[in-house]
Amino acid sequence: MAASPRTEKFAAYLRMLKERSGRGYDRLGKEAGVSGSSLHRYCSGLSVPADYRVVHAFAKVCGASAEELRELHRLWALADSERDTPEPTAEEEVQTGPAPEDVTPPQITLDQDVVSRRSWLPRKLSPRWAILAAVVAVMLVAGFVWLPSENTAGDAPTGDRVLDSPGCATVSMGEHDECVREVQSLLVRAKGKLAVDSDFGPETLRRVTAFQVLAGVTARGVVDEDTKKALYAQKVSMVTWSPDRVAKRIREVFVEDPDTAVAIARCASFLDPLYVLPNTNGSRNWGVFQISDARLRELGGTPLRAFDPDWNIKAAHRLWAVRHDFHDWPSCQAALKNTPKS
Repeated sequence: MAASPRTEKFAAYLRMLKERSGRGYDRLGKEAGVSGSSLHRYCSGLSVPADYRVVHAFAKVCGASAEELRELHRLWALADSERDTPEPTAEEEVQTGPAPEDVTPPQITLDQDVVSRRSWLPRKLSPRWAILAAVVAVMLVAGFVWLPSENTAGDAPTGDRVLDSPGCATVSMGEHDECVREVQSLLVRAKGKLAVDSDFGPETLRRVTAFQVLAGVTARGVVDEDTKKALYAQKVSMVTWSPDRVAKRIREVFVEDPDTAVAIARCASFLDPLYVLPNTNGSRNWGVFQISDARLRELGGTPLRAFDPDWNIKAAHRLWAVRHDFHDWPSCQAALKNTPKS
């Protein structure tokens, strides 16, 4: 079966990195911690790895830059999104295809309906009819004034809130429309760092998930009703530490090996305290040192605590102290050992 366009773009990017490295599949696989045959399948577009960490490790040993890693993650997420998408059947394709050009839209004639609805009206209002019409009008106006509105519970009127429109019932990965632009604009208003381009890609997914954690709503990565309310309430701030401050604190905590610790964190999260990496098995990695859900439970932490850079760095040091090495970050550790020094 031929690879989908998204999978082929992902595979082409992998091939570009592989060819630029000048190394073979077996050697790259050994350095990245994956078999050479698996790398060959990924680069050929025959399969997409379920865990992005494999891709990240491969790219790092190929010497990928930060920008290339971001682009590769975007392509992987798009290719991976098609993993469980069923192929449309012939019947579905017919139903969802364009209408034949020779089909004339039905014409709606209102003349008869209008006549029937007007037939009860007198041709000319008598004084009695005029008085009756005036009384009915007054009663209707009074009724509208008396009837309670839908906002009596204290809800603010929606106004121009784009996300309250029917077309924005939920907003999720892969969409490209005004609903996504509104989500991105609201995240930027909350001091989240991302581009407003109407494209719900991996970066928007990370920021939405981080916002949900900070807002205390279910972190599904999908903009649902609770998330919309939190976005419009404008009570959540996504302001966090700068990369320089993060690096400074890492050096203070990892006094035993500060340079490697900073390099590991930069590899894992680009020193972004609100970085989130979702895995296809449903688990996620959080914060500066990308601490996994399983490790968080062991450390007595939560995703919210993992977003506190000081807690995250100290927690990472606790993991390091078990064997005095960076065994919890095998992909980044392998990449650092095999990336040429500039």
